[in-house]
Amino acid sequence: MERWSIEVDKEYLKFSAAHFLIFPDGSAERLHGHNYRVYVEVEAELSRFGLIIDFHHIKPLIRELVDELDERWILPGEHDELKIDRREDGIFEVRYQDRYYAAPFEDVLVLPINNTSAENLASYLGRRLMHGLEVRFESVRVQQLRIAVEETSGQRGVYRYLEEGKS
Repeated sequence: MERWSIEVDKEYLKFSAAHFLIFPDGSAERLHGHNYRVYVEVEAELSRFGLIIDFHHIKPLIRELVDELDERWILPGEHDELKIDRREDGIFEVRYQDRYYAAPFEDVLVLPINNTSAENLASYLGRRLMHGLEVRFESVRVQQLRIAVEETSGQRGVYRYLEEGKS
């Protein structure tokens, strides 16, 4: 069986963001930031032109997703104990146990994840990328997608999508 994929590993596919993890025992990291890098691999059938997808088409799509996260404080909107409220004056108030934070609406991005781990960021970006590929490039039938989010050199969270029936 033959299979083809493309890999995208560009220096500019990065974002800087603040976050803190909440651990299973209830403890949490202090608010801090990372300079994240994003790596993508897409496996799909070759078109009659010998392409999966033109690099010039997929790179801007990935960049759009990465840019949405850049210079933001990312929060897990689906964490059971983290409380996030938006005041009428546009300030987000964030409470976790005895901690209290306040930040302008423009600086905060609440994601549909339960923790801001590299793994969850990879799944968030991977699902958004799959949607973008389906909407913008209907002829590309993705068989497998792998996206990694590196928070520090050598430490990556990875998300994989496999088309049903593939292994």
